[in-house]
Order: sequence, then C-alpha cells, then structure tokens
Amino acid sequence: PKTLVYDICRYVNRDREVIPVNILRRPPSAELAPNQRDDDDLPPYDILDPILFNYLEDNKTMAEIVGEGFAAGVVRDVIRRVNINEYKRQQAAIGLRLTAKAFGCGRRYPITQRYQEDV
Repeated sequence: PKTLVYDICRYVNRDREVIPVNILRRPPSAELAPNQRDDDDLPPYDILDPILFNYLEDNKTMAEIVGEGFAAGVVRDVIRRVNINEYKRQQAAIGLRLTAKAFGCGRRYPITQRYQEDV
C-alpha cells in the first residue's frame, strides 16, 4: 500500500534526507502519459489502501468490503483493476515484500476465464 511506502520513506528520512522530499511531495503517477496522476483514475490512498488491504490481505469479498462502508462502485472498480492486471504481476520481476501477503508467491489469482465477483 502506498501509505505504508510513504511511512517507510519518512522513517528512512527521520535523521537525514535520504529520499529527496520533493519526490515524496510530488503527486503519485504511473507516468504513462504526460501530466498523468494516480488520483485521476484511482480513489485517494486513504480509501484505496484499506480496500486493497481488505481484499488482498484479509481475503474479504466485495460484499464484505462494501459492508464496511466503502462505496460499491469504488470497491468493484478497485478489485476489477487488481484482477485484470494480474498477468502483469506474473510477468514482473520479484519485488520487495512489505506486508504478509505480497503479490507474487504470496497471492495466487487465475488470469484466465476473467472471473468477476458480483456485489
């Protein structure tokens, strides 16, 4: 989750600036297009991260996550994005693991049949 990454960056910088502050203040972006920002397509991280945590770490269903007060459309979109992009994670190099259930060997999701859970 991005909020955890930012917390770790602040921890690393606690005694001296290792990670430039201007990087931490820059709006998050996948930088796939000019002037693109993550918040153009995604909910704010304070909403996105708990949805991802509930789905990926706690294995909660869409209905359970919506039951915690998140908007059904937002939950559906976030989970859809996670699932339809699984093939990218299968192709990627192994990444740093920050949580109990990271992408890679920490999570298995089928990339065929386009399974979609309904709320």
